[in-house]
Amino acid sequence: MTRVVMAFPEGKHKVLTMSYDDGRAADRRLVQLFNQHGIKGSFHLNSGLLGEGDRIAADEVAALYAGHEISAHTVTHPTIERSPKVQLIEEVMEDRKALESISGYTVRGMSYPNGSYNSLIKELLPHIGIEYSRTVHSTLKFAVPDDFLEWHPTCHHNHQLLSLADQFLSLHKKQYIYMFYVWGHSYEFADDDNWELIEQFCEKVGGQDDIWYATNIEIVDYYHAFHRLQFAADSQFVCNPSAQSVWLIVNGQIVEVPGGERVMLTAY
Repeated sequence: MTRVVMAFPEGKHKVLTMSYDDGRAADRRLVQLFNQHGIKGSFHLNSGLLGEGDRIAADEVAALYAGHEISAHTVTHPTIERSPKVQLIEEVMEDRKALESISGYTVRGMSYPNGSYNSLIKELLPHIGIEYSRTVHSTLKFAVPDDFLEWHPTCHHNHQLLSLADQFLSLHKKQYIYMFYVWGHSYEFADDDNWELIEQFCEKVGGQDDIWYATNIEIVDYYHAFHRLQFAADSQFVCNPSAQSVWLIVNGQIVEVPGGERVMLTAY
């Protein structure tokens, strides 16, 4: 019997992703840190507030967040659980439109402003083009969510960040996959005078051979691509109808299934 399990790109079994809200000026320093250490983040922006106070201006957004993900956070940051449905739709759709005109790509993710959401909002979001949304409820675990529209992070950066990083780095059982998801606001590092915390974290976890560094939407897209794989009933071969490659562990060996190709699995 051919034994097949999913792996992350290049056969890796761990993924790190970062998630930061509001687009404040401190994002400049945070992005520089991420870039220095090969770490990727998703930055959730309020298009209606860009350029106000110390928020990043619209004409800087595309260049600053290049290589990361620009994601929605609603136009004006309301507590959407208390908003009429029509205003919720407008807040998300207009945010998407504005951010897409800046980024040049489709904005398909968000984080819940003020951490506010409910089952109705979750049901509505896929109909207006949102494929994931992050909550503010830390799990202190390294699990991939069952529901990307209720995506609980591992931790806020002020909550056991370095000890969790040590745990994550020590994980070695490749029969499992692990996701470390950190969230916060970059301005908190200035407010709390603890930039050294995220600097230490980036130095600790960056550049690791067994970690996939991904944005939120890259993780979602990868899982979608895996679930679109078309396996033969006897697992002798697999067809990948997606454009991107998906990696598998087949009888203990790393196997790439390129986009648009059919791969025989009995060879492994």
